[in-house]
Parts: sequence; structure tokens; C-alpha cells
Amino acid sequence: MPTEPQPVTLSQIARRAAEIVDPDGTDPAVGELELAFEDADEPVTAIDDLEARVASVLARLDPEIESGALALAGSIMVYLSFRRDQLDGDDAELIRLAARAEWAGSPPAVVRQWLDEHALEL
Repeated sequence: MPTEPQPVTLSQIARRAAEIVDPDGTDPAVGELELAFEDADEPVTAIDDLEARVASVLARLDPEIESGALALAGSIMVYLSFRRDQLDGDDAELIRLAARAEWAGSPPAVVRQWLDEHALEL
């Protein structure tokens, strides 16, 4: 008898977002984002205002919005909360889709710089 898939948790999408933008685990800001959500085991579908929760952590970690990786990780988290079926999707494609959704195709300069450094286009 098949079982239903387990719900996607906030900690899972935070971990996945960190893995996508910082696969080597060398960016301390992205590591802090992952740590901020490491115990968030509630399903993302049960969180009333996930966008505000992610934004609150981003504002605490990077109040001046100086980290393109952190901003992208936050946008990926929000994107994956709606598109849970893409949790295991292609990294570059998830970056593009999340950035388009978050900034309507016009991300801030710090994100554009990160995209350029990683040879990614929207």
C-alpha cells in the first residue's frame, strides 16, 4: 500500500536553498540562514506568512542587503514553499525561476552581480 509523501518542511527548503546558492558551504551568511531554520520542522503549508518569516530572518542577517547569495536563498525558499514539487529541481533553473518570481525579472544589483559571477542569466 503506497504511503503519502511526507510534507515539505521549512528546514528542508532552507537547507535546499543554501545548497543551491552555496554548494561548497563557504558563505557564512548562507550558513547562518540555514542555521536559523534548522529546527523549523513544520510543513511549509502550515505556515501562515512564510514570506514574512523568511524576510524577518534575512533582515536580521543582512539588513543592508549586501549578500546576493542570501537574497537569492530567501527567494528560493519562498519559491519552493509554493512549488514544493520542484524541491529536487535543477539548481540553475530554480535560481532563475525564483529570481523571476521574486523580482519580476529585475533583481537588485547585488543579486545581478551574484548571477554574473556564476554565469547565470534570468
